[in-house]
Amino acid sequence: MTLVWTIRILFSSFLGILIIDACKKDEPIAESPVIHPIQFIVPPGFPAPQYNFTRNPLTEEGFALGRKLFYDGRLSKDGNFPCGSCHQQFAAFANFEHNLSHGFNNQFTTRNAPGIFNMAWGSTFHWDGGINNLEVQPLAPITAPNEMAEDLTTIVSKLKKDEEYRKMFKAAFGDATINSQRMLWALTQFVTSIVSADSKYDKVKRGKAVFNTDEQNGYAVFQAKCNSCHTEPLFTDNSYRNNGLPINPALKDYGRMTITGNKADSLKFKVPSLRNVYLTFPYGHDGRFIGISQVLDHYSSGIQDSPTLDTLLKNKIPLSKVEKFYLYQFLRTLTDSTLLNNKRFSEQQ
Repeated sequence: MTLVWTIRILFSSFLGILIIDACKKDEPIAESPVIHPIQFIVPPGFPAPQYNFTRNPLTEEGFALGRKLFYDGRLSKDGNFPCGSCHQQFAAFANFEHNLSHGFNNQFTTRNAPGIFNMAWGSTFHWDGGINNLEVQPLAPITAPNEMAEDLTTIVSKLKKDEEYRKMFKAAFGDATINSQRMLWALTQFVTSIVSADSKYDKVKRGKAVFNTDEQNGYAVFQAKCNSCHTEPLFTDNSYRNNGLPINPALKDYGRMTITGNKADSLKFKVPSLRNVYLTFPYGHDGRFIGISQVLDHYSSGIQDSPTLDTLLKNKIPLSKVEKFYLYQFLRTLTDSTLLNNKRFSEQQ
């Protein structure tokens, strides 16, 4: 499978199947159910979200449907790979200890699964930015033959046979129609609700906690040497950069260039958020770094020059052993235990 193939699927499957599926209306109901709106709260200090909730407003019923879909293996071909199998809550919705994730028929993904929190603030998605609409993002893993390997027509057919789903679609959208568009809207409602903004760092910023000396020193190092790309408060600037990693000979992944076809984008990958970084290992687009120490060593001494290397890294990022120690302490403050333990996002309620 190639990334270009996946992008083509996003438009051929979505535009074709969605139109057909949306026309297959279920029987109308006499009364519309009561729907309970949810207000999307922007955390203090955060910018306005990129996602526009106007067309797909958050509701309790839509969120509940999205959560059920997120953990339902029936969205995959053999029933073994729900969204939640690669995005685990206890790992900040990343894939714990896996550099590449397991997929259909004993295959593996070609990239490391990132944590899917604060998605409402993104405008492009995936390591290469190949998706520019959060609502259709699930189509890539759902239809990829090495991931969930399913198609929308089959999924919708499965859902229509389930009495509970018929009730939940009716509760979420006002009538019992089940189609791919509503399925994707519900998944989006669930995913955009996964907000990480209650770490110790956040509490310090709100005046509810204080850094200890080591954490404060680490914060100073971070601001001086890391903040340009991992910009607060999201701890990513959502840009695509070449950070000096040599090409993985097994994967031959050239990142952003695969999407744009522009050689200037060769080896550029999305800057990941550092929130919950202690839980989202391994690191890098291919998960080549097992621990944070390896990442810091790379930036201080391992960066390889190339024509597209980010200008901020031409001289590497000098880090002493003491500075690395302080950075460890600060990065721990980005772990959001509230998110990890929030039953609202769990499969079991």
